[in-house]
Amino acid sequence: MHSKMNVLVFPCGSEVGLEIFRSIEHSTHINLLGGSSTDDHGKFVFKNYIGDLPFIDDINFIPLMKEVVSKFKIDAIFPAMDSVITILKKNEKELNCKIIASELDTCEICLSKSKTYQYLKDMVPTPTIYPEKDAITVFPVFLKPAIGYGSRGVKKAINKKELHNYMELNPDLIIMEFLPGKEYTIDCFTNFRGELLFVGPRERRRISNGISVNTSTTISTKRITEFAQVINSAIKFNGAWFFQVKERANGDIVLMEIASRMAGSSSAYRAKGVNLALLSLFNAFEMPIEILANNYDVELDRALYNKYKINIDFTSVYIDFDDTIIIDGKVNTKLVSAIYHFINLGKKVILITKHEFPIAETLKKYRLYQIFDEVLHLKKGDSKWEYVINQDSIFIDDSFAERKEIFKNKGIPVFSVDMIECLIS
Repeated sequence: MHSKMNVLVFPCGSEVGLEIFRSIEHSTHINLLGGSSTDDHGKFVFKNYIGDLPFIDDINFIPLMKEVVSKFKIDAIFPAMDSVITILKKNEKELNCKIIASELDTCEICLSKSKTYQYLKDMVPTPTIYPEKDAITVFPVFLKPAIGYGSRGVKKAINKKELHNYMELNPDLIIMEFLPGKEYTIDCFTNFRGELLFVGPRERRRISNGISVNTSTTISTKRITEFAQVINSAIKFNGAWFFQVKERANGDIVLMEIASRMAGSSSAYRAKGVNLALLSLFNAFEMPIEILANNYDVELDRALYNKYKINIDFTSVYIDFDDTIIIDGKVNTKLVSAIYHFINLGKKVILITKHEFPIAETLKKYRLYQIFDEVLHLKKGDSKWEYVINQDSIFIDDSFAERKEIFKNKGIPVFSVDMIECLIS
């Protein structure tokens, strides 16, 4: 193995793939690569990106993945989707690299809801499954795809007509009892010796497109811990995994599903210090690990966020001060973060300001004194565009009038404060 592990995340643009990226991007032990069969958000996030890979049902998928492993000296592939885990694990020897997942039998049991329920029906409470739709007399009922994850594709049928309509659209739906209570995801970690080291329940408060977009960590109850221990004893896990339970009307919990991977919203526990992606990687190579969780609660709320690619090249950045770097007497931390991003890229950062006080003293006051390559302190009547010497530059200022003058006279890209996010993506 090299000084750094080369780890390929595939598919890197899934919600799980993006959480793996956020979990590992700052590790000094790992060189992270992203792979995908379709250009999605992963292309904007992973600096080392491999696109146009075949889909998993393509006959060339494994041969081409072997080429990728060889060409990029991949030490491990981190699968980021349920269906991908099984096919990669099945071909682990041929790929000649680690697949960060539990053994194949475990992956196959977890991939299928029917196999999961059949395997565990005598060990933990599982939902009542109705074999025939015409025999059902008690409504509502819950419909769930046999293969899938989270709440994707689930339906609630309140009468026979709705049930028949849903089943006509998808005859493979499993018909099960409706569970009206709270729903929980329990993030777990088992080491390569089979020891269950972590059980972290969190309530699924708001669901969008099958993903828990609002979730809160909770203290594990005796019943949830016992659930996890029984499942871990029955099925051989290795690394991060999770299961979901839902309450019956009387408060009893019932198993909904198990996944042999980390959950996308397990970042709630990463916020407490439990980095399941990094732990899974170290564990796969049988490195010693410890788990340390802080004693505070975390509520996670997820929403879409933006990443940008802008086709401009520049060597210098001119930045205004008042109402740009300092807003309402406080440092604009997003812009200062951008300044350090420019410094990391080797750009020249120039402060250009008409600040009414001695600028050096103000910079010292806000602890910003040494971050600029050059400081241009102009008089009130000066025109900023006359001081912009470098043509391959960009200009950042809160003032529309100043931006307009620069754009008109210098023809360089100009940015307001709200546009900073598209410069540091």
